[in-house]
Amino acid sequence: MQFAERLNNVETSAIRELFKLLGKPGIISFAGGFPDSAMFDVEGIREASNKALDEEPGAALQYGATEGYQPLREQLAAFMQAKGALDVASDQLIVTTGSQQALDLLGKTMISPGDKVIVEGPTFLATIQCFRLYGAQLISAPVDGNGVDTDKLEQLIAEHKPKLVYLIPTFGNPSGAMLSLERRKRVLELAVKYQTLVVEDDPYGDLYFGEAPPPSMLALSPQVPGSRAWLAHCGSLSKVLSPGLRVGWLIAPPELLAKATMCKQFSDAHTSTFAQATAAQYLKAGRMPATLAHVRQVYAARATAMGNALRKELGDAIDFVQPQGGLFVWARLTGAGGKIRDGGEFAKRAIEKGVAFVPGVPFYAADADASTFRLSFATADVARIEEGISRLAQAL
Repeated sequence: MQFAERLNNVETSAIRELFKLLGKPGIISFAGGFPDSAMFDVEGIREASNKALDEEPGAALQYGATEGYQPLREQLAAFMQAKGALDVASDQLIVTTGSQQALDLLGKTMISPGDKVIVEGPTFLATIQCFRLYGAQLISAPVDGNGVDTDKLEQLIAEHKPKLVYLIPTFGNPSGAMLSLERRKRVLELAVKYQTLVVEDDPYGDLYFGEAPPPSMLALSPQVPGSRAWLAHCGSLSKVLSPGLRVGWLIAPPELLAKATMCKQFSDAHTSTFAQATAAQYLKAGRMPATLAHVRQVYAARATAMGNALRKELGDAIDFVQPQGGLFVWARLTGAGGKIRDGGEFAKRAIEKGVAFVPGVPFYAADADASTFRLSFATADVARIEEGISRLAQAL
């Protein structure tokens, strides 16, 4: 068959390929980026779905508006307002089939073949694949423990004049980094100065362990005049409520939102109205704060356990920053004591020892650091985390 030429720009996800190796009995997996299904509020979601069918069965089961189910748009606007984005109104967002579709819509509406796009190095693998599918030339901006290096980012924007800049400011995937307040404001200033769209992807911002992170760039935008016109914000309920609902949203300037809505109409007509009605009832019932408090407590304990185990078992053979939220530990092999330095080879050895993680190279659009790797602490309890890290030490 003669397939579309754009498929030459992408390949199968390295993470999904890795999952094929996980059928081995007894494997402890730190590979996936999934929330723990044991923490889904099944009873709350059941009540919400029943209420959706009791109160508005026709609307919940019928075709709906491409922009989204209006009661959910109103609940999502209130959800964002509660997090400091006080001026978000329901007509400023559309509901998407997960935040992944929001990224796809941004690719469709903004990227022409050959356009330059700046992403973090490392960044979300699916974003790299999505933007490359639309022909983007990806440029990698370095990240440290405080998020993207804004001095380097400005240099790259000035040099390449990108179509957009894509960032995960809060507990990035895979880096786990949290962009500082100062840098968030600087990014907004750069958006205005260079008239460049900044995409803020925020699926993990509610998963903090202790002190809340700085406000989102969306919430900070009123402090930087003109920045709202150059800012798109992607949100999701997948990591905090249920990925199976496939409910995300896109907040963007009116002209961009209109184009994205048009493209969504071509793609799927609308996100599942039943899922949207269920999510709307769940948010309306006020259960989210308690759900988030429980999830944060569990993930915080697991993150602490993983950090302690890594320091104890692997010592100076790796370097990492203890995560303050999110789902991941991002680590780098140091080669100390003559130990292994290649993340891909380390992953193969780890599988033989009965533990899985994701090597870091696929998360880079350019200039990959082969010594890096990502561990997720979300789906393993403390005992399995400790056992898994003990096995990792044997693979060094």
